[in-house]
Amino acid sequence: MLFKQQVWLRQKLLVLGSLAVGSLLYLVARVGSLDRLQPVCPIEGRFGGTRSQAEFPLRALQFKRGLLHEFRKGNTSKEQVHLHDLVQQLPKAIIIGVRKGGTRALLEMLNLHPAVVKASQEIHFFDNDENYAKGIEWYRKKMPFSYPQQITIEKSPAYFITEEVPERIYRMNSSIKLLIIVREPTTRAISDYTQVLEGKERKNKTYYKFEKLAIDPNTCEVNTKYKAVRTSIYTKHLERWLKYFPIEQFHVVDGDRLITEPLPELQLVEKFLNLPPRISQYNLYFNATRGFYCLRFNIIFNKCLAGSKGRIHPEVDPSVITKLRKFFHPFNQKFYQITGRTLNWP
Repeated sequence: MLFKQQVWLRQKLLVLGSLAVGSLLYLVARVGSLDRLQPVCPIEGRFGGTRSQAEFPLRALQFKRGLLHEFRKGNTSKEQVHLHDLVQQLPKAIIIGVRKGGTRALLEMLNLHPAVVKASQEIHFFDNDENYAKGIEWYRKKMPFSYPQQITIEKSPAYFITEEVPERIYRMNSSIKLLIIVREPTTRAISDYTQVLEGKERKNKTYYKFEKLAIDPNTCEVNTKYKAVRTSIYTKHLERWLKYFPIEQFHVVDGDRLITEPLPELQLVEKFLNLPPRISQYNLYFNATRGFYCLRFNIIFNKCLAGSKGRIHPEVDPSVITKLRKFFHPFNQKFYQITGRTLNWP
């Protein structure tokens, strides 16, 4: 009798399990079929170049993300690469900076778009002489596999402030799209300091207070030799880039707004990159525990940024903050004038 009850219970569990799996597969298929009703996206004329005139359904690219993930892990052969028409393309857009402006968040959020493929690591090709000497083919092979209709984006924040980079990128592609994500300069400088401080503390090393680094003790003025301050003078670095690229090839992303209202900023980037609007509020949800928006790719896969994001800043003397903001103000005004975008900075 006991044996019959066990068999009956096992059969019931198998039936329930099958129903659960079947329901999940139906939901996935249903979402896919609904999305496939979206209009196809022409890519002719993107980025000003002559590309294939074929059209492609964005949802088809979305469903192939799993295959691309396997390629990134190295679980593939040359035959599979050829079979699926995959390539490693040079980037059509680069997030060139700014350090601690939100470059990682921007890259991960743009990767929500099915026509975008991201380079997972900072490659540091253009700002590292040793890497640059390896040649453009080495750089291309550092890019992820993608379909010809997709665009590859990489980010290396040091590009923005490194003198040799604008000319080097220009030599590769004079029509490339350039993304700059910035935060209020004083906040960015403190965030920069906080990251360095955390690294020192992990190694049980002492470090100066922010005030001592940001203010020259001899003159009591802002210390422009301090890298965290110098990086926040955005207009100085941008002027160097403008010797090679017209302002129309740049797009400024408000890094402060990307934290609180990411969707409008991402929609502006989609427009700048000539991508059809595909990132929606569905893809972004606020995580109250982390205090940041997380990413929803589909009904199964969600992703939050690394725990190192959103470090708590140390308290800084208010008079130093006031002095820094007064110092940055004229540079900010010039930055607004050059870029045509006014940001809500004090």
